[in-house]
Amino acid sequence: MTVAPLVAGNTVIMKPAEQTSVIAAIFLEILTAAGVPAGAVNFLPGYGEEVGAHLVAHAKIDFIAFTGSRAVGTKIWETAGRTPPGQANLKKVVCEMGGKNVLIIDNDADLDEAIPAALYSAFGFSGQKCSALSRLIVLDEVHDKFTARLIEAAGATPIGDPAHPGTVVGPVIDAEAQQKIRAMIEQGKTEATLAWQGATPAEGYFVAPTIFTGVKPGVAIAREEIFGPVLAVIRVKHLDEAIAVANATDYALTGGLFSRSPVALARAEQELMCGNVYLNRAITGAIVERHPFGGFRMSGGGTKAGGRGYLENFLFPRAIAENVMRRGFTPPE
Repeated sequence: MTVAPLVAGNTVIMKPAEQTSVIAAIFLEILTAAGVPAGAVNFLPGYGEEVGAHLVAHAKIDFIAFTGSRAVGTKIWETAGRTPPGQANLKKVVCEMGGKNVLIIDNDADLDEAIPAALYSAFGFSGQKCSALSRLIVLDEVHDKFTARLIEAAGATPIGDPAHPGTVVGPVIDAEAQQKIRAMIEQGKTEATLAWQGATPAEGYFVAPTIFTGVKPGVAIAREEIFGPVLAVIRVKHLDEAIAVANATDYALTGGLFSRSPVALARAEQELMCGNVYLNRAITGAIVERHPFGGFRMSGGGTKAGGRGYLENFLFPRAIAENVMRRGFTPPE
């Protein structure tokens, strides 16, 4: 979101989340070392409700590229729709917001592939990815076998210091995130069965990776974004129900299906309502230019990052026409 508008010819103000100011400063040092001219990218740390709100409303801002929460994203979209005195252009907004991402396990799925893909999608980066798996929908015939193997495999998930190469689940970003996720886990205990929970170090902002089973589609842990390592397993009777449950959410970011059936895979392509559909693979880890990334509904708006249209979004289009039929001759200078 910083480099794309830069290479499209814009000057950029980089306002990171307050939790990531240090890494953003290092990123600016990398850009400077790579030869980006002074003033092309401008580092402006601060609190979103102060610095971010001021920038979004400012008349000199033409483009806004945001990634973060639904609450902040929708507020940015609303503010950008106003036109204050002195504003030359209508603001354009790219918002990447949240998700309640889903993976469906068909009766004939390859469980040797599906189980590690599900665990990595749910618990990688401590579940702190907008694309992270949150709802695991399992068809009735394979549910018990799949769930038993999933829980057994979850126990082998490495939890601890993210500086160690083998670590899968490290701490979450800060104490506030830790408290919010733990509150959702407590809520989940009243709504479903706590089937498995990992052990975490005593020090640090760790949240134990958690799996709930017996989850009903309408409860909070199946409906609200958690942004942490919490996985809700939902049992359904058939693929029709699975797709209906998958689509019954405010969000539409990532989703997927594990199946050996060409018919089922074709249905997922057509019927899963999400911006990125993954078949027989993990639902995180989009690759630039191969998997342009972004969703719709309350997951975001604007255009998909990493695609050909992304750079064009940061340009003002112009069309030039010239009549090249000459009447007479203009000599050279």
